[in-house]
Amino acid sequence: MAGNVKDHVARGTAGPTGDDVRSDLSVSVEPRSSGGVTTVLSSKVEVMYGESIRRGVEDVLQTLGVEHAHVDVDDKGALPFVVAARTEAAARRAGFAGSAPPPRSVAPGEPSPRDRLRRSRLYLPGSQPKLFINAGLHRPDAVILDLEDSVHPDEKDTARLLVRNALAAVDFRGAERMVRINQLPLGLEDLEEILPQQPDLILIPKVERPEQVEEVHARLSEGGPGPGSERPVWLMPIIESALGVENAFAIASAAESVVALTIGLEDYTADIGVPRSAEGTESAYARARLVNAAHEAGVQAIDSVFSDVADMEGLLGWAQASRALGFEGMGCIHPRQIQPIHVGFSPTKEELDKALRIVAAFEEARAKGLGVVSLGTKMIDPPVVLRARRVVDQARAAGLVADETGGER
Repeated sequence: MAGNVKDHVARGTAGPTGDDVRSDLSVSVEPRSSGGVTTVLSSKVEVMYGESIRRGVEDVLQTLGVEHAHVDVDDKGALPFVVAARTEAAARRAGFAGSAPPPRSVAPGEPSPRDRLRRSRLYLPGSQPKLFINAGLHRPDAVILDLEDSVHPDEKDTARLLVRNALAAVDFRGAERMVRINQLPLGLEDLEEILPQQPDLILIPKVERPEQVEEVHARLSEGGPGPGSERPVWLMPIIESALGVENAFAIASAAESVVALTIGLEDYTADIGVPRSAEGTESAYARARLVNAAHEAGVQAIDSVFSDVADMEGLLGWAQASRALGFEGMGCIHPRQIQPIHVGFSPTKEELDKALRIVAAFEEARAKGLGVVSLGTKMIDPPVVLRARRVVDQARAAGLVADETGGER
C-alpha cells in the first residue's frame, strides 16, 4: 500500500447517488495492498466518454500516490472538474494524503476592480456543481460559490474541492467570482485550497470584530494576492449579529482589501429575537447603520438577499428602497431574481436625464472658468454635482449610457 495512506483505512466515498443526480458522480475508493488500481465505471455515456472518465479518475489517484485500490464510479454526466474533485475527496476519505491540481480549462480573466459594479450576487451551493455550469448565462454581476450555510457539515471537504476546481474550469462569463468561506477558523482551511485558484473576492461570514477581517487579510498577504498585487483578492465581511452591527465601521475599515460590507438578515433577525418581515422594519436600524459605516470607510454597502423567490414585485420594491437607502446591490438566491435587482439598482430615465444635464452644466461652467454652476434658474451646489456624477458613473457601468469613447458598455 502507498506510503501516504493511514494505517487504519476504509472505503472512501464522495458524491451523490440516485436517479435524480445530474452533472455529478459518485466515486468510491477502497485501498488494496496489491493489484494496482482497478476502476469499475457505470455511465450512460460510457461509449463516448468512458475512457476519458477513467483517465480523469486514475490521473488524480496517481497524483495522490495511490498505487493499489479498487474504484467504483457511478457517473451522471459529470464534467472533468467534478470527476477530479469527487475522486480526490473519496481518496482523502479513504486515508490518502496530498492534493491534486485541478484541471484548468479557463483563464481567471481580468482582475476585478475595487469599485466594480456589484448589483447582483448569485449564491451557488458549493456542493452542487450542476448549478455552476450555466450560472454565467444569467448575467449576474457576481457569482458566490458558497462553502458555508448551503453546505451540509459532512460535505465541507468535498465542497471545498469542487469550488477550487470550478474556479479553474468554469467560465462564469465575466461575473465576479466570489467564494463565501466558512466561519473562522474553518474558513482558513478553505483559503488554503481556494486562494491558489485566484478568486476575485472572499466573503467572510458572521463577522463581529475587526480582528476576524485582519486574520483573513493576513492570510491573503501571505499568499501574495493582496491589494497591491497585479491580481488582488478582495474581501467582503458579512454582518450577521447585533454586535457586528455595532462594530460595522471598525470591520469595514479593518483592512485595505475590504471593498464592500454586507448584511445577512436571516441571522441578524434571529440574533435580536424577531422574525424577518417583508417590510424590513425590524432591520431598518441595522441596515442604515451598515450603509453609514460602509460609506464612511469608503467601501460599497451591499444589502441582504430577498428570500421569497416567487415575489418579483416585492423584490423590485425592496431593491428600489434599498438603493434609496444607500445600498449599491444585494444578494440573490435564484437566477430569476437577477433582472429585477438590476432594474431596482439602476437609475430611472428621469434620474439619469437630470444627472446628465447637471454634469453637462458643470462641465460647461468649468470650461468657461465660471465658479458658479446653474441649470435653468437653479444654482447647482457641489454636492449635487457629485451625486449626479455618481448616478452617471453607475449608469455607465451598467451599460445604460455610452462611455467616454462613445461605445456602449
